[in-house]
Amino acid sequence: MRMLVNVTLPIEPFSSMVRDGTVGEILGRVIDVIKPESIYFTEIEGNRGAVMIVDVKDTSSIPSIAEPWFLNFEAICEFRIAMSPDDLMKANLPKLAEEWS
Repeated sequence: MRMLVNVTLPIEPFSSMVRDGTVGEILGRVIDVIKPESIYFTEIEGNRGAVMIVDVKDTSSIPSIAEPWFLNFEAICEFRIAMSPDDLMKANLPKLAEEWS
């Protein structure tokens, strides 16, 4: 299942890693291991952040996506299911409205 993952990177230890030159290598390794469909770096609530789209084959693979961020950057990871327009159409919203109205 496709998931949107918001990663909040606290100022520390990230800033120290920038200063000592290790952040690029570690970020590269994390991205190489997770293999997101896409990843964008941004600001989240005043912190550095990233937004990734990942394909989660099984819920047991969630720790393998989150732990590299937790262990290396003391990050916060939020996972949300992401639907394409086709996925939403398959939900048959008119039938659900009829059932629950």
